[in-house]
Amino acid sequence: MNRFDLGILISSFFELAKALPLTLSVGILAMLIGLILGTSISVYRYLYNGPLNKMLAGYISFFRGTPLMIQLFLFFFGLPQIMPLFGRMNAFQASVLIMGINASAYVAESIRAALSSIDSLQHDAGLSIGLNRYQSMWYILLPQAMRVALPTLGNTFIGVIQGTSLTFMLGLNDLMGLAKMRAASNYRFFEVYLAVGLMYWLITILLSKLNDRMAQKLKGEAN
Repeated sequence: MNRFDLGILISSFFELAKALPLTLSVGILAMLIGLILGTSISVYRYLYNGPLNKMLAGYISFFRGTPLMIQLFLFFFGLPQIMPLFGRMNAFQASVLIMGINASAYVAESIRAALSSIDSLQHDAGLSIGLNRYQSMWYILLPQAMRVALPTLGNTFIGVIQGTSLTFMLGLNDLMGLAKMRAASNYRFFEVYLAVGLMYWLITILLSKLNDRMAQKLKGEAN
C-alpha cells in the first residue's frame, strides 16, 4: 500500500502551475463575456416588458437550472450535429463561449436585483433633466447597480474559475486536464488531485480577498 508522499504533492503542485495561465485565461474571458451579455440582458429586462423579456427569462432559467457539465457536452458535442458551424470551435474557444453564456445568466440576475433595489425615482429624475432612458440607465442607474452587485459578481467569478475544472472533458489541458494526465502516469492519484484542489483553493482565497477589498473601497467612496 502506497503511503502519502509529500514530495510528490509538492512536485505535482509546481507541475500543475504550468496550466494555471490557461485556466485563468478561460475564466477571465468567460467572465468578460458573462458581464457584457448578462448586463445587456438585465438592462433590457429592466427597460422593456414583452415576449423577448419572457424568452430571456427562460434563457436565464435554463442556464441556471442545468449543470454546467451538461451545457458543455450539449454545445460542444451535440450542437455541431445540427449546426456544423459550431464544430469549427476548438476546446478553448468552446470552453470560453459556453462558460461565458453560463455566467451571463448569473450576472443578469445579480444586476437585475441590484437595479430593482434602486429607487425608480432616480430614473424618472434622469428623464426629467433631458436624458433618454438609455442615458439615464448608463449614467445614473447602472453605476449604482454595479456597486451593489459587486460582491455577488465576485462570487460568480469564483464560480466560473471553479467551473473551469470541467473543461478538461472537452480535451483542454487546463489544471484538471494536466492533473488527470499526471495522475495516470504515476498512479499517485491522492497527491496529484490534492495538489490541484489546493491550487483551486488558493485561487479562491485570493479572489475572495480581492473582492472584499474592492467592496470595502467602493463602500468607503460611497460614504
